[in-house]
Amino acid sequence: MRILGIDPGSNVTGYGVVERAGGRLRHVAHGTLVLPRGSPVPARLAALHAALSEVIRDHAPDGAVVEQVFVAASARAALVLGEARGVALAAAAAAGLPIFEYGARAIKLAVAGSGAAGKPEVQRMVCALLALEAIPAADAADALAAAICHVRGAALPAGARGRRSRGRGRRAGRFVLRVGP
Repeated sequence: MRILGIDPGSNVTGYGVVERAGGRLRHVAHGTLVLPRGSPVPARLAALHAALSEVIRDHAPDGAVVEQVFVAASARAALVLGEARGVALAAAAAAGLPIFEYGARAIKLAVAGSGAAGKPEVQRMVCALLALEAIPAADAADALAAAICHVRGAALPAGARGRRSRGRGRRAGRFVLRVGP
């Protein structure tokens, strides 16, 4: 099973691809997608969609995990984050991937053993679990953690399990556009 984790952000989006072979976790890839600063929002979101679509093509995941929305410091920050998250969901759905969502606490619990773990602890645990030579950037580590959370799902407490997004998968996105009377 190969899973793409996505940590959407308004400026930087992290991604991480993890594979489970037997009972072992294997790192496939990770990185950050930096959105072009100073560009209009639609252009930034289009660039994010193109970059995520390329990651999906390059690594052929069996599914995608996107962190659920959390309460942001301001309404504007929540809106911008929601736009980036929507693009991530759309890119995965357009590729026909099943999409799973987990809250930040569930992801931290699955990786670090505490739902209140800080970013440095998550980064260190991701590095240890995947036997990485260097600690990944925070956004990439969060994306890897989301993927690890999903592939290790059987180990999560019942209340921490993620949910599969409705309407996603191979048949999602089919609609008919009718023009005229």
